[in-house]
Amino acid sequence: MTILVPMQPEIFISYKDAAIHTYADESVAAGRWPKKDALVLSKASFETLLPKGLETANHYIYEIQDENIDKTVGTLWFGVFGEEGMQSAFVCDIEVKSEFRRQGYAKAAFRQLEEIVRRLGLTRIGLHVFSHNPGAQALYASLGYSVTSVNMSKTLLKSAT
Repeated sequence: MTILVPMQPEIFISYKDAAIHTYADESVAAGRWPKKDALVLSKASFETLLPKGLETANHYIYEIQDENIDKTVGTLWFGVFGEEGMQSAFVCDIEVKSEFRRQGYAKAAFRQLEEIVRRLGLTRIGLHVFSHNPGAQALYASLGYSVTSVNMSKTLLKSAT
């Protein structure tokens, strides 16, 4: 059985470091940030969102565990954002370790997330997915998520003049 377990402080240190690097790499792949600045920008983003780490108010970070094999198979982090009366959950990060992908862990984690969010009195969950990740897009669509906006860009070649 897959369960969400609040992340322990000793796990958070390595989680944060890995998540910062992954977010930097994903942002470079998406064309959002230049490679030379990506790590600094990613660290700044994490510091802004999680200034007190695991103790940051309205942020919830979990390990995704499989009780049957007694292993942590991934992580899930969400925050509560918005003004009073218009608050919703937003998935800041979900990661299933590569050896456990495509086995239903993310889907099970999202189903448990829905129950946690309901208990918090919220009625909406948002998330961001990079356009270069069609597998994640398909997962979210299968769970009932729909596109709410699309960012687009065009990379221009330097002129020959």
